[in-house]
Amino acid sequence: MPPKIVHHDTEPPGPCSYLPEQQASLEQMVMMDVTASEFEAMLSRGWRRFGPVYFRPACQACSECVTLRIPTATFSPNRSQRRARAACARFRVVVGSPKVDAERLALYHAWHGWREKSREWQASELTAREYFIQFAFPHPCAREVAWYDDEAEQGPRLIAIGLCDETYDSWSAAYFFYHPDYAQFSLGTANVVKQVEIALERGLPHLYLGYRVKGCASLRYKGTFRPHELLEGRPGPTEEPRWQSVTEPEPMRPEPPPVPGDKAEE
Repeated sequence: MPPKIVHHDTEPPGPCSYLPEQQASLEQMVMMDVTASEFEAMLSRGWRRFGPVYFRPACQACSECVTLRIPTATFSPNRSQRRARAACARFRVVVGSPKVDAERLALYHAWHGWREKSREWQASELTAREYFIQFAFPHPCAREVAWYDDEAEQGPRLIAIGLCDETYDSWSAAYFFYHPDYAQFSLGTANVVKQVEIALERGLPHLYLGYRVKGCASLRYKGTFRPHELLEGRPGPTEEPRWQSVTEPEPMRPEPPPVPGDKAEE
């Protein structure tokens, strides 16, 4: 039985939260009963998921959002990525089904409030219901990677959450947040390296990292994980996806100022 499309539209162009000089538009579908194989086909064509909402860029004048995936068998972490993974080696990692509770909500709000101050993000008052719909909505692919500090002063402490998807052929990192008390550990970097390890352990050849945007610091970092592959264009449902392999590091460039409202840390 094919998935049920409840709603399908393309947003009119509006201000882009990644590149202030650009106009952004998303193609979106609200879908139910999507199987792992059907979602894998969407991932390989540049689609992402939050809850029952599937989306990908539909911008007419810009193509800076490029889907990036890591071939897990050939990934080679650089020095800083190895250092981040080593710094976080003492933390316990638990892979399970996403859920919403007071501990996870408090962690999300601590992280987001910190980003509101440091990066001028817009305020978020995410409720338990909204968290459930975005991050814990029932789905056969949904996974949660929870990080714990068992040596915390008050006992085992939840310090980070990675929201992910697992299909028969890939692992997809959708969203990640952590407590600002642990900012010095480079948890975001360690999380990507850890998820490559998880995918390898499960025999999955690819880890999807979502969209790399060279002009946005919060998304450009994805290109530092090499080798990786970049999706060409926006293939249709019957069009075979074409991926470009990237092995060499990009030249260093100055960091742009933070973009207000930019919170895509997938």
